[in-house]
Amino acid sequence: MKQEQYNPVYINKQINIIIDKNYEIISSDTEKIINTIFNKGEKEQGILLESIIQRIIMKKKNPDIIDGLIYQKLIETDKQAIKEKVLKFFPNGILTLKLPLTINYQPLQELLMSKKFQEADKLTQIYLCKLVEIKTKHKKEWLYFTDIQFLPIEDISIIDYLWKIYSKGKFGFSTQKKIWINNNKKWDKLWERINWINNENGAMRRYPQEFTWNLEAPEGHLPLFNQLRGTQTLSYLFNSIK
Repeated sequence: MKQEQYNPVYINKQINIIIDKNYEIISSDTEKIINTIFNKGEKEQGILLESIIQRIIMKKKNPDIIDGLIYQKLIETDKQAIKEKVLKFFPNGILTLKLPLTINYQPLQELLMSKKFQEADKLTQIYLCKLVEIKTKHKKEWLYFTDIQFLPIEDISIIDYLWKIYSKGKFGFSTQKKIWINNNKKWDKLWERINWINNENGAMRRYPQEFTWNLEAPEGHLPLFNQLRGTQTLSYLFNSIK
C-alpha cells in the first residue's frame, strides 16, 4: 500500500471489500491488510475506528468478524486518544447485548475481547448449565442430550456470536458444526480437525493443559463442550443451531 493511499476513502474501501466478501474466517492476508493500516500510526487507527463507528453505531449494522478484529487491535493501542475514543463509543465491547436475555453475557464478552479464552471457556460451560437450571430447576454440573431442548436459541446464538467475532471467526459452536458437516458428520474427523485428539496416543486431550488457549489454535478448537462425555449431547446441540 503506497504512502498516498493512506486516506479515509482508500482505507474504507479496503475494509468494505473485505466485509462484502463475507468471509467466515479472517485469513492471514486479510489480517495483514488491517495490521498494515493499524501500524501506520494514529491517523490510520482513527480511520479504522471511524469505520466501525459508522457501520455499527450510525448504520446500526451487526458487528462482523472484521469489526471484532479491528476493535481488539484498537483497545490494545498505545495511542491514548484512540483508546479513549474506543471506550467512549464502545464501552462494553463491539456488541451491544440487547435485553431481555436469560443471562447477562457481558462478562463473557469482556473475557473474549481480552483474548482470555480459557476463562471464557469455563464461563461458557457455566452459562450453558445455568440456562438448563433456570428451565428445569435442577442443578447441573454438565449437560446430557436431554438437556439441550432447554437451551434458548437466542442465548446459544449470542454465545456463539461472541466467540466468533472475537476470534476472527475461528471459534464457536457453529464453526464446529460446519466442520462436522463438511466431514460427513464423522466424529473422529471432527476431533482430528479441531485438534481435540492427542496425535501421540490417539486419546482425547487432557483438560486443560493439552488444549490451546489462544488464536494459534486450529479452527473450531474452542469452546469445549462435554468433550469427554461422548457425542450425543454435542450432536443435539449442533442440530439445534443454524
